Amino acid sequence: MKVKEDFLLRKVAGCYVVVPVGRATVDFNGMLNLNETGAFLWEKLQNDTTKEELVASLLKEYEIAEDIASRDVDVYIKKLEDAGLIE
Repeated sequence: MKVKEDFLLRKVAGCYVVVPVGRATVDFNGMLNLNETGAFLWEKLQNDTTKEELVASLLKEYEIAEDIASRDVDVYIKKLEDAGLIE
């Protein structure tokens, strides 16, 4: 899975936001606010990756239990899928 090309991550005034560009502006109104961890995962999703790779990246970057990382990645992926931001 990876993020669709028509969405960009930007840091604005210390906040991470995902904004639509191009034809995505027609279907997606608004922006998505991300925390630091969400932005970290978003960057990993710029290239085709798996859930397992995302969990491994979280474990390497942050001090977190594997079961919590796995659950958090599931929630994150679901939110991006529901918003139509990944393929």
